[in-house]
Amino acid sequence: MTDAQSTVGDREVTITRVFDAPRELVWQAWAEPEHFSVWFGGGHPMTVPLSGVSMDVRPGGAWRATMVNAEDGSELPFRGTYREVVAPERLVLTFADVENPENENVEVLTVTFTDLGGKTEVVANQAGNMPQEQYPLLAEGYGKFFDKLTEHLAQQS
Repeated sequence: MTDAQSTVGDREVTITRVFDAPRELVWQAWAEPEHFSVWFGGGHPMTVPLSGVSMDVRPGGAWRATMVNAEDGSELPFRGTYREVVAPERLVLTFADVENPENENVEVLTVTFTDLGGKTEVVANQAGNMPQEQYPLLAEGYGKFFDKLTEHLAQQS
Protein backbone atom coordinates (compact mmCIF):
# COMPACT_ATOMS: atom_id res chain seq x y z
CA MET A 1 0.00 0.00 0.00
CA THR A 2 1.16 3.51 -0.69
CA ASP A 3 -0.34 6.64 0.76
CA ALA A 4 -3.26 8.13 -1.09
CA GLN A 5 -2.64 11.06 -3.36
CA SER A 6 -5.51 13.47 -3.77
CA THR A 7 -6.22 16.31 -6.12
CA VAL A 8 -9.10 18.71 -5.61
CA GLY A 9 -10.36 20.46 -8.73
CA ASP A 10 -13.39 22.50 -9.65
CA ARG A 11 -16.24 20.52 -8.04
CA GLU A 12 -14.31 17.28 -8.14
CA VAL A 13 -11.76 15.26 -6.25
CA THR A 14 -9.46 12.48 -7.44
CA ILE A 15 -7.86 10.00 -5.05
CA THR A 16 -5.19 7.51 -6.14
CA ARG A 17 -3.85 4.70 -4.00
CA VAL A 18 -2.00 1.44 -4.63
CA PHE A 19 -3.27 -1.47 -2.53
CA ASP A 20 -1.15 -4.52 -1.75
CA ALA A 21 -3.86 -6.90 -2.95
CA PRO A 22 -4.87 -8.50 -6.25
CA ARG A 23 -7.32 -6.59 -8.43
CA GLU A 24 -10.07 -9.21 -8.10
CA LEU A 25 -10.05 -8.86 -4.30
CA VAL A 26 -10.08 -5.06 -4.44
CA TRP A 27 -12.99 -5.26 -6.91
CA GLN A 28 -14.89 -7.53 -4.52
CA ALA A 29 -14.38 -4.99 -1.74
CA TRP A 30 -16.26 -2.45 -3.88
CA ALA A 31 -18.89 -4.80 -5.30
CA GLU A 32 -19.90 -7.15 -2.47
CA PRO A 33 -21.87 -5.89 0.57
CA GLU A 34 -20.01 -8.09 3.07
CA HIS A 35 -16.75 -6.37 2.09
CA PHE A 36 -18.12 -2.89 1.37
CA SER A 37 -19.77 -2.62 4.79
CA VAL A 38 -16.42 -3.16 6.52
CA TRP A 39 -14.52 -0.24 5.01
CA PHE A 40 -17.09 2.27 3.71
CA GLY A 41 -17.41 4.93 6.37
CA GLY A 42 -13.79 4.80 7.45
CA GLY A 43 -14.33 3.24 10.87
CA HIS A 44 -14.99 4.62 14.34
CA PRO A 45 -17.17 6.41 15.10
CA MET A 46 -18.92 5.69 11.79
CA THR A 47 -19.87 2.12 10.97
CA VAL A 48 -21.89 0.61 8.16
CA PRO A 49 -23.92 -2.40 9.30
CA LEU A 50 -24.21 -5.09 6.66
CA SER A 51 -27.99 -4.86 7.06
CA GLY A 52 -27.76 -1.26 5.83
CA VAL A 53 -26.07 -2.16 2.54
CA SER A 54 -27.74 -3.20 -0.70
CA MET A 55 -25.88 -3.49 -4.00
CA ASP A 56 -27.24 -4.47 -7.41
CA VAL A 57 -23.93 -4.14 -9.27
CA ARG A 58 -25.05 -3.84 -12.89
CA PRO A 59 -25.76 -0.86 -15.14
CA GLY A 60 -29.00 0.69 -13.87
CA GLY A 61 -28.83 -1.25 -10.61
CA ALA A 62 -29.34 0.56 -7.32
CA TRP A 63 -27.08 0.72 -4.30
CA ARG A 64 -27.53 2.03 -0.78
CA ALA A 65 -25.48 2.19 2.39
CA THR A 66 -26.28 3.71 5.76
CA MET A 67 -23.53 4.94 8.04
CA VAL A 68 -24.33 4.85 11.75
CA ASN A 69 -22.54 7.02 14.30
CA ALA A 70 -21.57 4.68 17.14
CA GLU A 71 -21.50 7.57 19.59
CA ASP A 72 -25.02 8.92 19.14
CA GLY A 73 -26.82 6.47 16.84
CA SER A 74 -27.43 9.06 14.14
CA GLU A 75 -27.65 7.77 10.58
CA LEU A 76 -26.23 9.08 7.32
CA PRO A 77 -27.85 7.36 4.34
CA PHE A 78 -26.32 7.11 0.87
CA ARG A 79 -27.94 5.83 -2.29
CA GLY A 80 -27.46 5.89 -6.02
CA THR A 81 -27.30 3.83 -9.18
CA TYR A 82 -24.60 2.10 -11.15
CA ARG A 83 -24.04 3.68 -14.55
CA GLU A 84 -21.20 1.46 -15.75
CA VAL A 85 -19.85 -1.85 -14.50
CA VAL A 86 -16.83 -3.50 -16.14
CA ALA A 87 -15.60 -6.13 -13.69
CA PRO A 88 -12.88 -5.97 -12.40
CA GLU A 89 -11.74 -2.80 -14.18
CA ARG A 90 -14.20 0.05 -13.74
CA LEU A 91 -17.24 1.20 -11.76
CA VAL A 92 -19.26 4.34 -12.36
CA LEU A 93 -21.94 5.09 -9.80
CA THR A 94 -23.95 8.01 -8.56
CA PHE A 95 -24.56 9.50 -5.15
CA ALA A 96 -28.12 10.80 -5.19
CA ASP A 97 -29.73 13.40 -2.94
CA VAL A 98 -31.36 11.17 -0.31
CA GLU A 99 -33.42 14.02 1.14
CA ASN A 100 -34.75 15.08 -2.26
CA PRO A 101 -35.13 12.10 -4.63
CA GLU A 102 -36.43 14.40 -7.39
CA ASN A 103 -33.12 16.32 -7.46
CA GLU A 104 -31.37 15.26 -10.66
CA ASN A 105 -28.06 16.84 -9.60
CA VAL A 106 -25.98 13.85 -8.51
CA GLU A 107 -22.38 13.23 -7.67
CA VAL A 108 -20.72 10.77 -10.05
CA LEU A 109 -17.98 8.48 -8.76
CA THR A 110 -15.74 6.80 -11.33
CA VAL A 111 -13.42 4.13 -9.96
CA THR A 112 -10.75 2.38 -12.03
CA PHE A 113 -8.83 -0.68 -10.89
CA THR A 114 -5.44 -1.28 -12.53
CA ASP A 115 -3.67 -4.61 -12.07
CA LEU A 116 -0.06 -4.06 -11.04
CA GLY A 117 0.92 -7.73 -10.76
CA GLY A 118 -0.43 -8.62 -7.32
CA LYS A 119 -1.09 -5.02 -6.35
CA THR A 120 -3.90 -2.77 -7.51
CA GLU A 121 -3.97 0.91 -8.29
CA VAL A 122 -7.35 2.47 -7.55
CA VAL A 123 -8.20 5.87 -8.97
CA ALA A 124 -11.45 7.30 -7.64
CA ASN A 125 -12.82 10.51 -9.13
CA GLN A 126 -15.97 12.09 -7.71
CA ALA A 127 -17.46 15.08 -9.45
CA GLY A 128 -20.75 16.88 -9.32
CA ASN A 129 -22.68 19.65 -7.73
CA MET A 130 -21.67 19.95 -4.09
CA PRO A 131 -20.40 23.31 -2.89
CA GLN A 132 -16.70 23.64 -3.76
CA GLU A 133 -15.68 23.78 -0.09
CA GLN A 134 -17.00 20.21 0.39
CA TYR A 135 -14.46 18.61 -1.96
CA PRO A 136 -11.39 18.93 0.30
CA LEU A 137 -13.45 17.31 3.08
CA LEU A 138 -14.45 14.59 0.64
CA ALA A 139 -10.77 13.95 -0.14
CA GLU A 140 -10.06 13.59 3.58
CA GLY A 141 -13.00 11.20 3.95
CA TYR A 142 -11.84 9.02 1.06
CA GLY A 143 -8.41 8.89 2.69
CA LYS A 144 -10.01 7.40 5.83
CA PHE A 145 -12.11 5.00 3.74
CA PHE A 146 -9.01 3.83 1.89
CA ASP A 147 -7.08 3.39 5.16
CA LYS A 148 -9.87 1.12 6.39
CA LEU A 149 -9.95 -0.68 3.03
CA THR A 150 -6.19 -1.30 3.34
CA GLU A 151 -6.75 -2.92 6.76
CA HIS A 152 -9.60 -5.03 5.42
CA LEU A 153 -7.65 -6.24 2.39
CA ALA A 154 -4.70 -7.24 4.61
CA GLN A 155 -7.03 -9.44 6.65
CA GLN A 156 -8.30 -11.16 3.50
CA SER A 157 -4.88 -12.35 2.36
